[in-house]
Amino acid sequence: MAYKNKFERLFSLRNVVVAFIIVDFAVFLIYPIIRAFAGSMHNWNPMIDTWKYVGWDNFKSVLTDKLFWTSISNTLIFTVAATFFRLFIGLALAMALYSRMIKHKTIWQAIFYLPTITPLVAISFVWMWLYDPQFGLVDKLTGLDINWLKDSKYALIGIILMTIWKDFGYATVMYLGGLMGLPEEDLEAAEMDGASTWQRFVYIILPLLKPTTIFILITSLINYLQTYVQIMIMTQGGPGTSTYTISYLIYDKAFVQYNFGEASAMSIILFVIIAILTIIMFKVTGEAKDL
Repeated sequence: MAYKNKFERLFSLRNVVVAFIIVDFAVFLIYPIIRAFAGSMHNWNPMIDTWKYVGWDNFKSVLTDKLFWTSISNTLIFTVAATFFRLFIGLALAMALYSRMIKHKTIWQAIFYLPTITPLVAISFVWMWLYDPQFGLVDKLTGLDINWLKDSKYALIGIILMTIWKDFGYATVMYLGGLMGLPEEDLEAAEMDGASTWQRFVYIILPLLKPTTIFILITSLINYLQTYVQIMIMTQGGPGTSTYTISYLIYDKAFVQYNFGEASAMSIILFVIIAILTIIMFKVTGEAKDL
């Protein structure tokens, strides 16, 4: 009887936890998505309590807005560049740590990973100081004379460099974990067959790291497509519109211009893009596991 009562209590606790998860999922994910889609169909301004149905007009206005396409272009440039260098630097450093080219592996892992867990807000303020044309260390160490965050030619590049510096440690640790799990017998067999270091890397290590690469690639794309914090702190979309990203434009439309209808339409477009990438992630990752 005591065992039965204990089981019933555990079962009841499980039901409570499941119910809590369902409610949490509905309140913080499903409802905002439904609300955003409904808002995209309305002329919506909660500041003056406006809620007027306009159909697809918000989407038409967004898709014909030059600034929207500028933000899409900036977002794509930022996403592709940051993702590529995150993967490249992360893999290069992971290989160096794995092959013991770098001594004191644990210490360097911690150093590389530290920026990843540091709040992005704090890092953004630090890099604003580093980019300062008068007192910043970037120009002093490189010998350049660039006003990084005030020049439309370099502002986006500056933010990309900061983002790469912050995030490559995550890729390094992920790749190192993948390398530590490689089957030693395959590498030893290739070495015995006379394969060079480069051949072992290209034909054995890279294919075996494919699931790790795909995971980092897709999660990076999803993350960078939503870039907002460093833009807000470092440039506010400027100079001009040179660092406008789609997430920053959504913020600008909603909380500066109070055009929540168009902001909702942009959010739905961004949601669709991210959803497609998520589906690709599961599909491609599943295929990679079958290889």
